[in-house]
Amino acid sequence: MSGRRLTRLVPAGFLAFGALLGSSGVALAADEPAKAVTFSKDVAPIFQAKCQDCHQPESIAPMSLVTYKESRPWARSIKDRVMRRQMPPWHIDPSVGVTKFKNDISLSDQQIDTIVRWVDAGAPEGDPKDLPPAKPLVTDNEWQAVKDGFGPPDMVIKSTEYKMPAKNQDVWYRPMTDIPITEPRWVRMVEIRPTNLKGRKIVHHSIAYLVLNDDPDAVNTGTATGPTGPTSREDLVNRRPQLMEWAIGKGYDVFRPDTGKLIVPGEKISWDQHLHAVGEEITAGSEIGLWFYPKGQEPKKRSYLIGFTGLRTRGFLDIPPNSVAHTEGYTVLKENTLITNFQPHFHLRGKAMEVEAIKPDGSREIISYVGRFNFNWMTNYIYEDDASPVFPKGTVIHVSAWYDNTKNNPDNPDPDQWVGYGDRTVDEMAHAWMNVVYLTDDEYNALLAERKRKAPATTIERQR
Repeated sequence: MSGRRLTRLVPAGFLAFGALLGSSGVALAADEPAKAVTFSKDVAPIFQAKCQDCHQPESIAPMSLVTYKESRPWARSIKDRVMRRQMPPWHIDPSVGVTKFKNDISLSDQQIDTIVRWVDAGAPEGDPKDLPPAKPLVTDNEWQAVKDGFGPPDMVIKSTEYKMPAKNQDVWYRPMTDIPITEPRWVRMVEIRPTNLKGRKIVHHSIAYLVLNDDPDAVNTGTATGPTGPTSREDLVNRRPQLMEWAIGKGYDVFRPDTGKLIVPGEKISWDQHLHAVGEEITAGSEIGLWFYPKGQEPKKRSYLIGFTGLRTRGFLDIPPNSVAHTEGYTVLKENTLITNFQPHFHLRGKAMEVEAIKPDGSREIISYVGRFNFNWMTNYIYEDDASPVFPKGTVIHVSAWYDNTKNNPDNPDPDQWVGYGDRTVDEMAHAWMNVVYLTDDEYNALLAERKRKAPATTIERQR
């Protein structure tokens, strides 16, 4: 294992604490008097902006952080979570790979420092008159894209629902749903959610596959896991057209401008929903919201959703009891490829994932690294358009995955158990969900030239 990776496997609390002291500047600025920090004036605005979508009554978080009275008992726990950057759930390493994202919900160093100083000062309330206006509470199963200002979806397609008993084996519920359109439509954004709030407790993941109607271009042919073409199971899986994959904690997929997914009349959605029991009977399914391009506006490119494997052989995984394990997977890009997002996918033992590009000339480029994976938050990291990495045909996408099957993993149900590959939550897997766009040679070279032209201006601007 390289020194870089060993460094990343140092406990996250030590890294976060060092970053907090070294970059925020407030804790080390002895020549500046420390400003008094209170909940009402300083902390409540941060909670509103970054925490309260989940931390409010009847929502998915275990406690509400709307009022001082609700927040105060959790002060020390809040400090611990934000210092280790476990909350908000934004676990990507900001020091390597892509660093600009469309949906960044992380706390800044300054915000972390404010919360830490508030707790260290005894978590004072301050003057209630300093409180910002109350943020409206979530009263229904809202779309994340609506919260983020994209407006309501143009169409919502629901699956039928499944009644999950309080105690039961995992269930894979695979109904099929018609798509009610009468003319071809291009989709610019998609979001999947459970059909009700309680459904978020039992739906581990939900994939909306497209059952095509004479649209062969929707089939991905731009990747391969071996030298002889699409003959492996991994290749066949990656060829299957998908509108979206959703998992616990994920929001939406917004496609790059002038790219999208086409749906045509007569097509259906084939759902793949993994449900698990949580101690109470819940009836739920999935629904997908579609945001369309205006009629008559056709994007130039299609977006393909691919699960880049972190396994050398699909279906084979060997994690001994009480051990830390590592696997790798390789996928060849058969076309010039622009990558627009990254979402690591594991189960309970997954802990870290790195995605690296090995270019045809032998050079390597880290795309993204998540070193503190949390099973409860399958966060989707959407790259800014000008930061989306682009690679020439022949590049190999190398996914490295690490697993913690020890008692040090708080999510581990039983470190004495051997763990193999499988779809159950207690089994394990590893892949990186990424939406990709394929480019012709001319388009690829034009994009490189455009970014090269912009780079000097950006550098000069930063020097001013």
